Amino acid sequence: MSKRILIVGGVAGGASCAARARRLDENAEIILFDRGPHVSFANCGLPYYIGNVIPEESKLIVADPKLFQERFNIQTRVKSDVIAIHRETSEIEVRDLETGRLYREKYDALVLSPGAAPVRPPLPGIDLPGIYTLRNIPDSQKIRQALERKDVTRAVIVGGGFIGLEMAENLVRRGLHVTIVEMLGQLLPPLDPEMAYPIQKRLCDGGVNVSLGDGVAGFEPITGGRIAVQTKSGALHEGDVVILSIGVRPETSLAKSAGLEIGERGGIRVNPQMQTSDAKIWAVGDAVEVRDAITGQWALIPLAGPANRQGRAAADAICGRDSTFRGVQGTAICGVLGLTVAMTGASEKALKRAGISDYEKVHLHPNQHAGYFPGVKSIGLKLLFRKSDGRILGAQAYGEEGVDKRIDVIAMAIQKESTVFDLEEAELCYAPQYGAAKDPINLAGMIAANILRGEMEPASWEALEGNGFQLLDVRDAEDFAQGHIPRAQNIPLPELRQRLGEIAKDKDVCVCCGIGQRAYYACRILRQRGFRALHLSGGYKTFLSYRDAGCLKLKTGQ
Repeated sequence: MSKRILIVGGVAGGASCAARARRLDENAEIILFDRGPHVSFANCGLPYYIGNVIPEESKLIVADPKLFQERFNIQTRVKSDVIAIHRETSEIEVRDLETGRLYREKYDALVLSPGAAPVRPPLPGIDLPGIYTLRNIPDSQKIRQALERKDVTRAVIVGGGFIGLEMAENLVRRGLHVTIVEMLGQLLPPLDPEMAYPIQKRLCDGGVNVSLGDGVAGFEPITGGRIAVQTKSGALHEGDVVILSIGVRPETSLAKSAGLEIGERGGIRVNPQMQTSDAKIWAVGDAVEVRDAITGQWALIPLAGPANRQGRAAADAICGRDSTFRGVQGTAICGVLGLTVAMTGASEKALKRAGISDYEKVHLHPNQHAGYFPGVKSIGLKLLFRKSDGRILGAQAYGEEGVDKRIDVIAMAIQKESTVFDLEEAELCYAPQYGAAKDPINLAGMIAANILRGEMEPASWEALEGNGFQLLDVRDAEDFAQGHIPRAQNIPLPELRQRLGEIAKDKDVCVCCGIGQRAYYACRILRQRGFRALHLSGGYKTFLSYRDAGCLKLKTGQ
């Protein structure tokens, strides 16, 4: 007998599950319910619709009910709210939001894809007109309509995550003066602070006011129809519109009321086949907890790509295929005022939270293509890897060009459990306008491999907070004079062999340069001359990011 598959919620998880189930089972009856007016839309494109980069709403529609019916023979019911699951009879209860009619539908397999709702904390004034969240197309329409008013010139964005920064860019594009208020001490909390700081600098250079480490206490109306965003420090930030981008919370009310298991992070608990604690019910997308592929811990990672793959895995399981979802490594990317930032795998913060100490890190600033070719730009890259065997654990990068390519390569390397030695040997595309004979990927692998082979010993940037070492800067005197790490001694690399007598052998020597290359050469000289030389990877450029991000607390006089 043919299966009756009911799917609650569309977009990435639910819609991909429906389409995959049809491709695997032509005889199944498939019905997809969604409480909104659209069953499959590009929610990642919403900030760009608000910014007029995507001028037409129709471009956001991935598939409408007509396409689902004609191409896949899938019935879709929009504006239909599933309000209950009756597990004892294998039925769901549905409310038609246009007519108010209540009815039930039986299922052989039920898939929950309710997504996640924007966090809207119970703060004073939170329901004032002009305060918006962004989850779907109707939300984006409201914000666009508000921006059409001629008196709208200022916006406050609460939250400095990926969506908050995309909204900031698009509101700047529309000519608004933008303020970002973030409770934490950095933007883009999934990244390590020193890798997020260049994004903060780009925003500030672009005229955006960034307020960090100061949570919102409430909202109040002020003259002229504006809203004052009050922070816990007592600061006030005025805006004609306020965008709440604090994060999202899994929509689990339906699952909870049905008695399904909820995980420790607040999402629906599923097995690798995306099956819930009820053998006839599956769950996918932003509402479920997933395993972090690096740390093995449960996590909430609301990303469209994993949701798509979860939908496919659930459909495979329902249709009798032996498929599993392998977990999430958090690969993400964001563009901000011409600067791209991306990450994959674990951050250093995540490794520390998970209690993982078997790791090492390198920073580097290679060019995105051959230095002699016009238009060369640098990439800031951080690579995390296991000290015991070199397995790649994570990477973060920022730059104006070439960031996505490098993080994508490392993302696949992580998925295949590759090591830094694999990056060292990777054969990648090379022509001068696209890369270099030693691609940034190769260079990251080479630096890490040098550490594991004992050819280079890294110094932690945090070690600068102590005094038990000598600090040697091997840049030219002119570069050194323009800025250097406090307490540093300058011996330019070409003079090093002749001036070894100026360096004490009874103390460690931390060696620095502009971006790390000359310091490596110096370390090789010093180590072979009997010095214990340690390499500060990423050089003075990385020091500035650590310092300005507040990661270093240098003692008085440093």
